[in-house]
Amino acid sequence: MDLSPTRTRSRRGAAVAGAAGAGLAVWLIAVPVLGVELAARTGDGEIVVGAPAVALAGVLAALAGWGLLALLERTGVRARKVWMTVALAALVLSLAGPIVQATTVAAGAVLVAMHVAVGTTIVVALGRTARSAPSLPVPVGR
Repeated sequence: MDLSPTRTRSRRGAAVAGAAGAGLAVWLIAVPVLGVELAARTGDGEIVVGAPAVALAGVLAALAGWGLLALLERTGVRARKVWMTVALAALVLSLAGPIVQATTVAAGAVLVAMHVAVGTTIVVALGRTARSAPSLPVPVGR
């Protein structure tokens, strides 16, 4: 089922917000409620992962997914299948970062949970809006 362009943009915008919300929901349970110190190793030491960084990461990941999906829809007839494959692979590969960079087991578990929550939201929400074939303009007046 193809959606109108306005409805597609609206649903994709909701997917971006949902991705940020999914990450923040995990953060809100883990950090203030459970008291997990959410820190990750960097080249310069450690950083504390705060709510703004979680929301921004969700938004950027969803926007990247949206951009790739839009590009695939314009260029390929198997946009949905290719996008789902790439999106799922990206989600799986993204789990390496939290596993390697977490400063504690608890932080690693929370970071992995955030990646899964954000990634699953993106895959499901954007995947539902994917068109299998490119939309061609309909000639008017001919």
